Amino acid sequence: MDRRSLLRGAAVVGAAGVTGLAVPGAAHAAGPAGMPTYRYLRDALTLPLRYNPTGEFIFPCIRGVYDKISGARGRYHLYYAPHEKPGGICVAWANSLNGPFTEHTGNPIIDNVLPGGGTVSHVSSPHVTWDAATRQFFLYWHGENTTTRVARSSDGINFRDETPILSTRLVPGLTETSYARVFAHNGRYVMVYMGVLAGKRRIYHGWSPNGWDQWQFAQTPLVNPEPDGLTDISGPSLVFRNNTTYVAYHGNDGRMRLTEVGNALDRENHLGVFHSPAATDNGRAAAPSFGTDGGVEYMFYEAGPRLNARICIARAI
Repeated sequence: MDRRSLLRGAAVVGAAGVTGLAVPGAAHAAGPAGMPTYRYLRDALTLPLRYNPTGEFIFPCIRGVYDKISGARGRYHLYYAPHEKPGGICVAWANSLNGPFTEHTGNPIIDNVLPGGGTVSHVSSPHVTWDAATRQFFLYWHGENTTTRVARSSDGINFRDETPILSTRLVPGLTETSYARVFAHNGRYVMVYMGVLAGKRRIYHGWSPNGWDQWQFAQTPLVNPEPDGLTDISGPSLVFRNNTTYVAYHGNDGRMRLTEVGNALDRENHLGVFHSPAATDNGRAAAPSFGTDGGVEYMFYEAGPRLNARICIARAI
């Protein structure tokens, strides 16, 4: 088979790890590639929120800031956003991944007004990466669905230099390029994002030497929905385990899956479901973001229908 053959592979068993971090293997490894079993702990945010214009919010990104900046209001920042118009990138904080998180009174930290004037209908899907070389946080988000942007900050709250880096014109045939997450990987930065091709949502990727500019984008999908028996997949996140690289994502059936893409991002080995919605999730779990606290693995995720979703915390058991 060639390197892009669509395989349904057996689960790989190995040491535990999440999203680029080596962690103790204490959690029960029940899923593909030794992924732990995650159990719903609580909602991350207590309603009502001060800023929640549409009654829904999506796409969590959890980041530890305690070892990066001084004077942080909490050890961890949680980034999230409404999706519907006008959206708005938001942040909350807590001293433990157990939560609950306290909403920033200055939300949204990025709104739908563009630098220099003009607006987009909405901004959403925040993902934050720490750039050690410049000691800055890079924030990625979309607005409109055709454009992914980046901004930077020294404190993880006040962002500047909003810059478009990805649009549908850079990958011919796509009608959306959104829901991006960016990770340091093999000496560069790798972006995974959702692209819509011929009406179906697939996972694509790009790369940059510095996470800010000089982006290049693959012209073919990294992960396709058909081997999973699905029509659409989205909300991708890179996961580093077992000395290889996976993409975690959700499908149109509301469950989250894992596909091995390898450290060179040159394979597509579909491993199956690693998390199904809990009774509290109203039929859908999506857009995972992973972290560890005290050696315990956590997953932050969207729960519920996309236009009526909230952010939940699950803990490995």
